[in-house]
Amino acid sequence: MTFIGLAYKNAWRKPGRTLLLILSVTIAFVIYAVLQSFLTTFTHGVDTQQDLLVVTNRASAAQPLPYRYLSVLDGMEDVDRVAFNSKLRGFVETENNVAVMVGVDSARTFDLFGDELGLTPELMRTFNGQRDGILVGRMLARSMGWSEGDRVTVTAFSQKQRDGARNWRFAVKGIFDGKEAATDTYFALMHYDFFNTARAKGTDTVDQFVVRPAPGLSSAALAPVLDARFANSTAPTRTQAEKQFLQSFMRQIADLNMVIGAVVAAALFTILMIVVNTMVFAVRERTFEIGVLKTIGFSRWRIMTLILSESLFVFLFGGGLGVLLGWGLCLIADPSIGLVFSLRVALSSAALMIGLGLISGLLPAINAMYVPIIKTFRLR
Repeated sequence: MTFIGLAYKNAWRKPGRTLLLILSVTIAFVIYAVLQSFLTTFTHGVDTQQDLLVVTNRASAAQPLPYRYLSVLDGMEDVDRVAFNSKLRGFVETENNVAVMVGVDSARTFDLFGDELGLTPELMRTFNGQRDGILVGRMLARSMGWSEGDRVTVTAFSQKQRDGARNWRFAVKGIFDGKEAATDTYFALMHYDFFNTARAKGTDTVDQFVVRPAPGLSSAALAPVLDARFANSTAPTRTQAEKQFLQSFMRQIADLNMVIGAVVAAALFTILMIVVNTMVFAVRERTFEIGVLKTIGFSRWRIMTLILSESLFVFLFGGGLGVLLGWGLCLIADPSIGLVFSLRVALSSAALMIGLGLISGLLPAINAMYVPIIKTFRLR
């Protein structure tokens, strides 16, 4: 009987109790893996290009800006590049299948976001070859079952065409994957000119401009210059760094870090208390055996290591199974949910397993270390 074998036997002394502990830990780590995967995807946009500025309407980001601002921005010496977008929000077949179509200028979008979105020159050539063509993000394509060459129809929630129709028809010219797995690709790129000409309201307006400062100029210095330029216009602007814009948008929805952190902490703390309580009783049941081990030469530290090994086994086995199940759920989940299991989630899960395993076994291990041999025999 080896030391590892002894720890394994002790862990399975009561199989029913051990299985219930492992099941509890598994469920906790499934919750952790799934929620952290969602949070990783949701917050990924905050770590985008730090030098970009987002220009929106000062009254509200939901209010449009005149398209004519583009020529003004292009003519400013402090501005290197400018892109813009105008969104069409709709659904496919049922209102649950939401699709976002983003009207863009293909050349400007490729210059600013080509690398981030994984746009290639070949994709852009195909995209430019048809007026009603679209490039679909991988997440949206998987969710809707679209593939290159399909003709698709998106029913707008509010944006009607000039003839009053709400159905917008497009040809899928290609699919882009994004630079990283966590890159948001749950949208499609359409031609702004096609969208602008066909829509009944909002003609010659855009939702926002995205500006890159000229080399050597910081975004913080350029932002007030842009706002001052349009201060006396019919639609004053508010310019923010892209990171700040995305953070403010997320705060409008909810403080997801706090909410998810609270849910995960509650689940893990509950499991920790259950395992600690169970380990205390399990070690107490073996008090006499601990005395025998000490009598035959086991040191206090070996006794402590033996008990910690048992608690680590429960968390590593149960937690590992939970992370694998969480990874599987991320793979089969609807892409619109945005679950991307990353190496960061795996590493943080492993660290939690080890940490909680050691903490849960620490109290009973210390008690076993210092219990006198005479006392253990009296309990027999």
